[in-house]
Parts: sequence; C-alpha cells; structure tokens
Amino acid sequence: MTQPLRIALAGLGTVGGGVIRLIETNGTLIARRAGRALEIVAVCARDRSKDRGVDLARYQWEDDMTLLAERGDVDVVVELVGGADGPALALARRTLGAGKGLVTANKAMIAHHGMELARIAEEAGAPLKFEAAVAGGIPVVKGLREGAAANRIARIYGILNGTCNYILSTMEQSGRDFAEVLKDAQDLGYAEADPAFDIEGIDAAHKLAILAGIAFGGRIDFAAMEISGITRIRSADIAQAAALGYVIRLIGLAESEDGCLFQRVQPCLVPRTHPLASVDGPTNAVVVEGNFSGRLLFQGAGAGDGPTASAVVADLIDIARGDTGSPFSVPVAALDSLPPADSGGRRARAYLRFTVTDRPGVLAEITAAMRDAGVSIESLIQQGRPEEGGEVLVAMVTHEGPESGVARALELLEGSASITERPLVMPLLG
Repeated sequence: MTQPLRIALAGLGTVGGGVIRLIETNGTLIARRAGRALEIVAVCARDRSKDRGVDLARYQWEDDMTLLAERGDVDVVVELVGGADGPALALARRTLGAGKGLVTANKAMIAHHGMELARIAEEAGAPLKFEAAVAGGIPVVKGLREGAAANRIARIYGILNGTCNYILSTMEQSGRDFAEVLKDAQDLGYAEADPAFDIEGIDAAHKLAILAGIAFGGRIDFAAMEISGITRIRSADIAQAAALGYVIRLIGLAESEDGCLFQRVQPCLVPRTHPLASVDGPTNAVVVEGNFSGRLLFQGAGAGDGPTASAVVADLIDIARGDTGSPFSVPVAALDSLPPADSGGRRARAYLRFTVTDRPGVLAEITAAMRDAGVSIESLIQQGRPEEGGEVLVAMVTHEGPESGVARALELLEGSASITERPLVMPLLG
C-alpha cells in the first residue's frame, strides 16, 4: 500500500481547524483522488489548551513550530500562521531547505519573499504551493499556472478583497457611509479589529503581485505596486456612480505593456454591464484575458475556513500525486525582471470628486485647471448647496485621455483655498 502523505500543521486558527475537519470528513474521497491518504501527524499553535472544536489528541504537539521542519515523520508542512516575516518565514525557509514540501496561505510572505522561497524550493527539489494565498477557495493560481498556461496573458484584474467588497456593495445597497458600514463588517467578522490591511488595499495588492508574477512570468516586485484604498469613498460617490450607470469596486489590475508591468490596486467605477459589477458581499472575482482563451472569470468565496481549507488541501493532493513543478510556472532563473510601466500614459476616463467651499468662482477655477492641463470634461455636477460658508461636493467625469493630464490638473489646483481636502480620483474601468 502507498505510504500516506505525512503532514505537519502550523497554526490552528479558523483555517487550520478547517483543514483538519476537511481531511477527516472527506478523507476517503481525498485518498482516492490523491492516490494515497493524507495524514496529519503533528501540529503547533500558540495556545495548547484552547478548544478549537477538533480532536487534537491524535497528533504530536510541537511548542516550537520551526521544529516541524526537522521531524523525520513529516513530508509536508502547512503554514497557516501569517505575517510576511518572523516565525512564518523562518519555518518556510527551514522546511524547504530540508527538502520538505510547503503549503501556505500566507499572501504577504509570498508577495515579499516568494522569489527567495521559490529558489530554495527549486534547489532542494521540494514543492512550494500557495493556492490558498489568493482568493480563498477560488482555484485562480491553478487556473493561471495550468489551465491558461498556453496563453499569452494580456491583463489580469478583479475584486481581490472580500472586506472591501462587502463594505462597498453594502454602501451601495443601504446608502450608508463608510465608517458605519465598516463597523458592521467588523461585527460580522468580515473585517479585523485593525482593518488597515484590507481597507487601505494592501491585502489586495499582495494577491495581485502573486497573480502578476505567474501571469506575466516576471519576478514579484511589490514595491512597484500603486495602492489606494477605499477609506475616502463617500455615499455621495456611490450615488453619483449609480446615476452614471456604474458601481464602485476596489479593483486590482496588472497588465504587461511593451516589456513593462503595470500594477495597481484602486477603487474604480465598473459599468453595470460588466461581470464584476454583480459581485457583491465578501466575494472575490478575477478576470484573466488570454490571447487564445479569451476572457476567463474566476469567482467565489475569497475567505473563510471552508473555502481556504479547500485550497490548502487541493495543494496537498497535488503534492501527494507528485506535482512539484516550478511555483511560478517557470524556474526562478528564467523569470523576467519587468520594470514598472509609466502610468501617466495610460488612457482612461476618470471620475473626480472635489470638496470645495461654497462661494462664487470655484467651478471656474477647477474647470480652468482642467482646460490648462488638456483634460476634457464630459459631465460636471455640484452636489447639494449647504448654508453660506459651508462645503459642497463637485463631481465630474472626464473624456478619455492620458492619466498624466488629470495629474497635471490636480497639480495646478494644489494650494487652492477653495478646495478643502485632497480630491478623489477613480478611473472608469474600460
């Protein structure tokens, strides 16, 4: 009989518990599909006494998780601790260096250290898998690395953070403002007590960097990522987008341009006719455009114990079958170093929102700056008129043009006494 794949599990939180339950529940089915059983032999977590709703008595316990990599009865270590550096990275290096497989859901670690870990894995002949690091249970990493492997990818983009998507779609449905909906998301468990990584776009950027590396055969360059979050979006912006036939979504987009790589996470106006417009709640969706496959849409739960555990176990099944291919589709030495693309030459329509003092001449000042920067205005709306001396919102949509034009117009308006806060700019997804 074929020997089981022996697994050590570091981290027994929501996902770790989900991995144990999944292997226990579907063990017979998994063994048939993998060609051998998956057997957890050792575990590690911070609190040994905590009740996690699963029976841990059958597993060996390690207080120092890096020792999991040295156990002679372990073939693969599953890292579910999190964090770009620290213990998780030490465990990853030690595991791969020992020639053992590593499965991780740690998007930050892969985004910042993926190239190093892939090199160690290749030198040791050890598998490195991270399907669960991007979009939970959606098999988008496998879809890119295998299903779309024959295609030249033109661009990849999508909704990569469920917390932000829940907030934006709830604002859209309820008319409430950001802070109130964020609190609801925290109460429901969709947002952390400190939600900065989600709402500032960092989490989505980690995922996009990983997908871009696979899609375009380039080395991950997280430092080149342009990142904007959703904290400045108001209910008035949601309403104005709706009036124009759009919804607002946080979109991560990567695109290859003349040997350069454009990577950005930013709120965008998405046409209601686009597949991403109907994605609401804590859902993820990724669009991949291949030159022969056409548009591919991957959609599903982007987080949670069940979906993320499903992705982890799918990686374990691949390892049990003997799949030890290059983590980023091609060997690290063959990955290109793609310089960042200049975003100024990108052409798009844009939504701009200004918060201004309510006094004569303000609109003329804004439109003059647009004219001098060569930006053509398609529509302009002043939203509401408070009492004398108050503030109003001025929203406009530009005709298609280079992003450098909008940037130049905003430079001309810097320091204006009429504008009371930094203008908000969101491209219209085309």
